[in-house]
Amino acid sequence: MKVLDLNTTREFTEGAMKRFFLVEDSEFFKIINFNLKAGVTFPVHSHDLDGELSIQVIEGEGVFIGANDAELPAKTGNILISQIREPHGVRATTDMRIVVTIAPPI
Repeated sequence: MKVLDLNTTREFTEGAMKRFFLVEDSEFFKIINFNLKAGVTFPVHSHDLDGELSIQVIEGEGVFIGANDAELPAKTGNILISQIREPHGVRATTDMRIVVTIAPPI
């Protein structure tokens, strides 16, 4: 078992996205913590492979963004579930912290 303390990764960079790999080498999944300063966009993208991902908002507010300008509200406690192939991204309206889980890892 392993416990990760997300309080130790509460750092923001003005005008940028900060990334912390929490699990890098699992053969089953990858967990990444991204911190976005208000106004920052994690660009819409996709990966050409099978699998799923989740994006959990652990702090702040913004929108989940997708293909064709799709937008869904994103606030603390929300989790987006998506195929890895499906375009996905996030735009922060306040300082925002998200945890992305990818299975299988890419």
